[in-house]
Amino acid sequence: MSSFHLCGIGQKGSADIITQELKDDQCFSKKICDSYPIDACRGKEYHIVTCDMAGKSEKQEVRMSKTVAIGVQDFGKIIEQNSFYIDKTNFIKEWWENKDEVTLITRPRRFGKTLTMSMTDYFFPIKHAGRSDLFENLNIWKEEKYKRIQGSYPVLFMSFADVKESSYLQVRKKICHIIKELYHQYLFLLDGDLLSEDEKKEFYRISPDMEDYEASGSIKALCKYISRYYKKKAIILLDEYDTPMQEAYVNGFWSELAAFTRGIFNSAFKTNPYLERAIMTGITRVSKESVFSDLNHLEVVTTTSKKYADCFGFTEEEVFAALEEAGLSESGQMVKYWYDGFTFGNRTDIYNPWSILNYLDKKRLSAYWVNSSSNDLAGKLIREGSKELKADFERLLQGNTVTAQMDEQIVYDQLDDDEQAIWSFLLAGGYLKVKSFQSYMSDFGEWKEEYQLELTNFEVKVMFRNMVRKWFSRASSGYNDFIKALLAADVRAMNTYMNKVALSVFICFDTGKHPSEEEPERFYHGFVLGLIVELADRYVLTSNRESGFGRYDVMLEPLDFKDDGIILEFKVQEKGTEKELSDTAKNALDQIEKQNYEQILLKKGMQSERIRKYGFAFCGKRVWIAGR
Repeated sequence: MSSFHLCGIGQKGSADIITQELKDDQCFSKKICDSYPIDACRGKEYHIVTCDMAGKSEKQEVRMSKTVAIGVQDFGKIIEQNSFYIDKTNFIKEWWENKDEVTLITRPRRFGKTLTMSMTDYFFPIKHAGRSDLFENLNIWKEEKYKRIQGSYPVLFMSFADVKESSYLQVRKKICHIIKELYHQYLFLLDGDLLSEDEKKEFYRISPDMEDYEASGSIKALCKYISRYYKKKAIILLDEYDTPMQEAYVNGFWSELAAFTRGIFNSAFKTNPYLERAIMTGITRVSKESVFSDLNHLEVVTTTSKKYADCFGFTEEEVFAALEEAGLSESGQMVKYWYDGFTFGNRTDIYNPWSILNYLDKKRLSAYWVNSSSNDLAGKLIREGSKELKADFERLLQGNTVTAQMDEQIVYDQLDDDEQAIWSFLLAGGYLKVKSFQSYMSDFGEWKEEYQLELTNFEVKVMFRNMVRKWFSRASSGYNDFIKALLAADVRAMNTYMNKVALSVFICFDTGKHPSEEEPERFYHGFVLGLIVELADRYVLTSNRESGFGRYDVMLEPLDFKDDGIILEFKVQEKGTEKELSDTAKNALDQIEKQNYEQILLKKGMQSERIRKYGFAFCGKRVWIAGR
C-alpha cells in the first residue's frame, strides 16, 4: 500500500525536512530523501512523491485538459483561448444586487482581484455589448436579467498596480498619467459640440503635470462627459488602489500622497452625481481618516466580512475538482497542507489561486504565492518590532496562536509605533488567518474585540523561516559555526563566533529609533527566532516560560533524550555592580540555579547531568558566554 508524503525544505536530515503523512502508512523523511534525491533535499523546490515501505518512489503523471495560463489577468483572453478558468461570474450578480454605491474589497495579493475587475470590465461596458461569447457558458448567463445588463453601461477602468515610484512627485505624475490615458480613450468626445469650449479646454489640460485641483476633479469630469454622451451614469473600477500608498509609507511621503488621493477619491466617489456605482480593490483597508474621510457611504469588504466570501480565491471544492481533472486527485491533502488556510468571513478552506495554478502547471509543490512579490515590508515590521511582537512571532513559527486586538483600518504612518496596525497589515496581507474571534465588554465597561491568529498555512511558514535565515545572512558562516559550537558544548568557540556575528545581527535588528545595543532584548528575540529555525529538527524551543520559581529566557528541550537539554539566560551588564562581563554571565548562571529553571526538564525524565546551562552577558555589542 502506498502513501503520499512531502519532502520539504533544506538539506537532507536538516531541521526543515518535513514528512506529512496522508494515509495510515508511515515512513521517514530521510528515507524519502535518500530514495528520491530531488531538489527539495537541496533547499530549492518541493515535489509530491509516493513511497512504499520499501522506499520506492515515483513522480505523478499530470493530465490537464486545458492549458493553465500563468499570470494572465485579462478575462477576455482567458475565455477566448479556452484556458483553465474557475467560474467566478457570480461576483457580478452578488455585487449588482447588493446595490452598494461604492464598494472597497480587500484581499491578499494574487487572489484574483485584477482578473475579477477585468471580468467586470468585460461585462458592463457598452464597448463590449454583444460579447455573449465570453459569458454564455458561465453562471452569470443563466439569468435573462443579466443577459440584458451585459454591455449596457459606460465604464472607467483604472489600475494603480504599477504605481511604485519612490518619490511623491513621481507617484503623483504616474497617477496623473493614468488619468490622462483614461481620457485618451474618449478623444471622440471632442468631436462636435457635445462638450462646450471651456470643457474642451479642461479636457486638453489633463496631463501628468496638471495642477492638484485639476487632478482631483478629473475623474468626476470624465464621468460627466461620458454620461452625457451615453445618457447613462458611469461605473468606475479602480484596481489596486493602495499600491502607491504602501510605497509612500516605505519611502516617507505618506502625508503628501494621502492628501492628494483624498481629493481625487472625494470628487470621484462622494460628490459625483454622474456615478452609477464603483468598485475599488486593494490589499489593505486604509483608514477612513487618511483617504476616505468624506466617503460615509463606502461599503468596505475585508477578509473578515461575509460578502463575496467565495468570489476571490478557490474553494476546496473547486481545488479538488481541478486536481481530479488534472489527474492529481491523490495529492489533494498535501495541496491542502501547503495552500489552504485562508478564511474570508465565515467561509473557511479558501486556497490561494496563484499557488494552485502554478501547482497544476508545474506539478510540484513550492512556495509560489509568497515568492510572487516582495515580502520586505512584512519582514521589516517584524524585524524592527518590539520584543513583545517578536515573542508573539516566535509562537507563530512554532505552530501556536497569538491573541491580538486590532482595527482592520490600517494607518500606514502608525505602523512603526502601533502593534495593532502591524497585526492588521499581516492579516490583510494573507500572512495570518483568524482562528477565532470574540467580542465582549470588559470589567471596566470597555468594548473589546480579540482575534486569535495563526500562520495561514505551510507555504507562509516556509516564507517566514527563510526570512529569518536571511536576517542572519550577513553573518551566516559565523552564526552556523555558533550553532555547531552550542551543540558541541564548546564555550570557547561559542564566545568566538558569537562576538563575530553580534555586530551584524545587532545592525539587522536596529530600527534607528530604538538601537539594539540600547535595547538588547531586540537582539535576544531575533536570536531566538534564528534558533527556532535552525534547531527545529532536534529541539523544541520555548522562551520566557515559567519553570521552578521564575521564568527562564530560552530552553531547548531535545526531541531525542540522547541530546542534552539546554537553558540560556540573557543579562545586560550592570556597570555599577558588575565590573566585568564575566561577572554578568556568572550572575545569569546563578539565576538559572537559584530559580531552579531545570525543573521542567527534570520532570520530563531528563537527568540533571544532561542539562547544560549558559549565561549570556551583553554590554553594547560585546557578548560574553559562560557555561556550567
